[in-house]
Amino acid sequence: MMTKTTLLLANGIVGIVLISLFSSSFADEQFSNTEVISIDGNIGIEKTTLTFSVPNDNNLLWAFVEGKIANPVLDYPVIIQIYDNDDQITGNDVGAVHFAQADVSEDGTYEYKFRVKDIDGEKIVNIFEGDYTVIIFKVVYLYSNLSST
Repeated sequence: MMTKTTLLLANGIVGIVLISLFSSSFADEQFSNTEVISIDGNIGIEKTTLTFSVPNDNNLLWAFVEGKIANPVLDYPVIIQIYDNDDQITGNDVGAVHFAQADVSEDGTYEYKFRVKDIDGEKIVNIFEGDYTVIIFKVVYLYSNLSST
């Protein structure tokens, strides 16, 4: 099963399409670890884990996760979980930071945009800084002949 996931840092307050066309990024395609967990023999959950790093001197305002699922099960959103590797929670090996979901288009694409830096007048707040673990869950058909696309 082949999927593509991209996580980008982007500059400016513009739409996702403009961000991907007109802004710089720290990372394009990330090294990731993907496993598929069967639910009922026909569909499963594809779990992709990757690292998201935001440097201390970051001047970009936005980041986004985008991808294309090879065999998506329609009407199931992509779930995105971001964990802070430096902010541990007792009983867990990473701390929870941000959770989201993104709709999947008929062609299997998805994207989710989020702020990494906020500017309010002269006050600058780094929402994300350092290293994070990103886990993405997608519901997929286990066999391409079952795909609805």
